[in-house]
Amino acid sequence: MSTQMMKAVQQHAFGGPEVLSYEDAPMPVLQAGEVLVQVHAVGVNPPDSYLRDGYQQLPPEWRPEVRFPLILGTDLSGVVVARADDVREVAVGDEVYAMARFPEGAAGGSRAYAEYVSVPVSDLARKPLTLSHQQAAAVPMSLLTAWQFMIDPGHEVANPLQPGPHRPVPLAGKRVLVNGAAGGVGHFAVQLAKWQGAEVIAVAAGRHEAFLRQLGADSVIDYTTTAVEETVRDLDLVIDAPGGPTSGRFLRTLRPGGALYPIFPLGFAGAEEARQRGVTVSTTQVRSSGAQLARLADLLDAGVIRVAIDSVFPLAQAQMAHERAAQGHLEGKIVLSVMDSSAG
Repeated sequence: MSTQMMKAVQQHAFGGPEVLSYEDAPMPVLQAGEVLVQVHAVGVNPPDSYLRDGYQQLPPEWRPEVRFPLILGTDLSGVVVARADDVREVAVGDEVYAMARFPEGAAGGSRAYAEYVSVPVSDLARKPLTLSHQQAAAVPMSLLTAWQFMIDPGHEVANPLQPGPHRPVPLAGKRVLVNGAAGGVGHFAVQLAKWQGAEVIAVAAGRHEAFLRQLGADSVIDYTTTAVEETVRDLDLVIDAPGGPTSGRFLRTLRPGGALYPIFPLGFAGAEEARQRGVTVSTTQVRSSGAQLARLADLLDAGVIRVAIDSVFPLAQAQMAHERAAQGHLEGKIVLSVMDSSAG
């Protein structure tokens, strides 16, 4: 019996966007607990680029073993076309969205840049009714990251980067600063903080000010003209969406008892300063959760949370999408269109 084939974006070596190749690939084979989704749209996320180039930002001993050819991607929206015999939660024909197999699939096991993806039923939920597939595909990783950092981690998996688990702080009545506020995680973090009753200070390039105020930001600081760490004080929480080695500069903006959440924690070097200032630094690893996506679908359908799309590229032009991601200064998310799904 011949192997069924589909179109997918594969790579056969690590490298820049040029290694991404739109080509034939074998269709997924369903395992127990999985459904087969015909993909309409795929969300592009930073871990896609990290994996594409071989996790060069990680210490060599932390880099996962990868087998080629590799298919990137975790976030998708589409229609269930088959299900394993033991799956009852969704039916063939259901519209669903998911962040597939993350972080366990971070070495290439999620495989969303494709026409068809097998997804554990525990990782998916029914697509928000009010969103197109392109909008829904832009949601999972970014909104789950903001939700799990700010509202509910949803798991008790040990955190290797700190002694204890991440515990979100109450946000009502607090002064919250979101750095990188116009990007994928950032624009959701602004909305969640405002929804929870915080005063929200958004940090982004000045051209994003109108966009961020529409999302609920009380004030917007243009980082290209203002050094935030020199001008803002007495914050309760800083959510640093870019994170990385420069995240420690925000410690001086926080009051004693405040908290700093670097979304990308590697390279953070301010632990001693944080201790001296009485500031908690905490991070977590976003994890797949169909249950949380179901809850978030309700909030999206109610208009509590909006999703912004920076740009859309056909799946065959994934290379161009990665080039756009590398340029930075996004307003929302980059999406790959696998089918013409603009109408739903």
